[in-house]
Amino acid sequence: MNAHARPETAPALRRADSEGIAVLTLDRPQSRNPLSEAMLAALAESFTSIAADRSVKAVVLAAEGPVFCAGHDLKEMSAHRADPDRGRAYFTDILGRCSGVMQQITALPQPVIAAVEGTATAAGCQLVASCDLAVAGEAARFCTPGVHIGLFCSTPMVALTRNLSAKHAMEMLLLGEMVPADEAARMGLVNRVVAAGSALAETKRLAAVIASKSTATIRIGKRAFYEQREMGLAAAYDHASAVMVENMLARDAEEGIGAFVEKRAPVWEG
Repeated sequence: MNAHARPETAPALRRADSEGIAVLTLDRPQSRNPLSEAMLAALAESFTSIAADRSVKAVVLAAEGPVFCAGHDLKEMSAHRADPDRGRAYFTDILGRCSGVMQQITALPQPVIAAVEGTATAAGCQLVASCDLAVAGEAARFCTPGVHIGLFCSTPMVALTRNLSAKHAMEMLLLGEMVPADEAARMGLVNRVVAAGSALAETKRLAAVIASKSTATIRIGKRAFYEQREMGLAAAYDHASAVMVENMLARDAEEGIGAFVEKRAPVWEG
């Protein structure tokens, strides 16, 4: 079967685990990997499962086909304009589900790294921005094109404004133009740009580096990063100091510092 002609009855999302890394692959290339009801449900279920799986130390989010993710399934959404409320209840529900998935990524104990080839638009761009790290192939492009169809990308805006400077975020949101990979890296939307076709390999390399660290330490650090970011400066320092005290008392910190002093490799307990 052609890779871009998978039956709609096939799973929307594939998961493959290896050496502590869970690779989640959006697998609806024929419809540009939209964040449809099925895709959102599959992502939510996978993140819930991974959060409780102590064998998983890092997560890679990839996609089949020439489009990473085209955002919401507009055909699916438009079908509900015939509802008695013109779709209000459905739009509220699907946008709430999408926002929930984005927040799951932030709350997930394990770091999530996006491997982006092709285009990531609208809520697909939001998905990339919601990940902890992102690697883009040099042909990748990013866009929040809602203004072209009378629909400001308000929910993608939340993730963009937490990654980009205010003016860069507003530029993307107001113009709706495609941003090439190198410009996305300069803006802070992605961490690095690699040769086309090698984003997944580089993402797995980064995930393997993360997986080699103390799982407990990574979990503590990721949680504290997002918690302090929403605080004022003094509160952030107070919170980070309290977290660091608890971290210093953890067994892995004792082991890591001891190994450094004794010039040996640490043995993590997690």
